[in-house]
Amino acid sequence: MKKIAVKIDTVDKVKEFVNTLNTLEGDYDLITDRYVVDAKSIMGIFSLDISKELELAIHDNAPADEAEKALAKFTV
Repeated sequence: MKKIAVKIDTVDKVKEFVNTLNTLEGDYDLITDRYVVDAKSIMGIFSLDISKELELAIHDNAPADEAEKALAKFTV
């Protein structure tokens, strides 16, 4: 598993982030404090405090390099 820090602090950024992730294969989670949600779930993301920096966990079955390139604009 690989983890990267992301910042998706507006509604438009959340929509773009989810749409980008849904084009990729594999499993992704967003982590903040003690909460973990499916990063491909817009409702899950809105249950988090998006004003904070979030941690994206890219699971082993996902193409990490491809995901990092696709999500470069969201990385911190």
